[in-house]
Amino acid sequence: MKPALIPFDIKDLRPEKGSPAPDRIVKGRPQNRSWNLYTSQDGKFFSGIWEGDPGEWIVHYTEDEFCHILEGVSVITSDSGTAMTVRAGDAFVIPAGFSGTWEVVERTRKHYAIYEA
Repeated sequence: MKPALIPFDIKDLRPEKGSPAPDRIVKGRPQNRSWNLYTSQDGKFFSGIWEGDPGEWIVHYTEDEFCHILEGVSVITSDSGTAMTVRAGDAFVIPAGFSGTWEVVERTRKHYAIYEA
């Protein structure tokens, strides 16, 4: 039997709610919701939808993440000071080892696909 396709349909699902650790918050009171829609059998790949409220926090990526912004505006800044503003329609990869900050300027929703090597 072949595996079924996994639709990204969250209308009847409850999100997992969270927020960055208090010591990582730079400004605001960022809150987020995620709907993890798929996890591989080995647990190294997962994908879904994430949504975050305004605020800024420190990030340290140990995984590779593909993002496709569905709505909102965020600014991702590396420790070296290079900033990238992302908006609806933008797609990008954050490689493992990236450190910096993620600032949600306007509530942001994205598709994510994460691989943990």
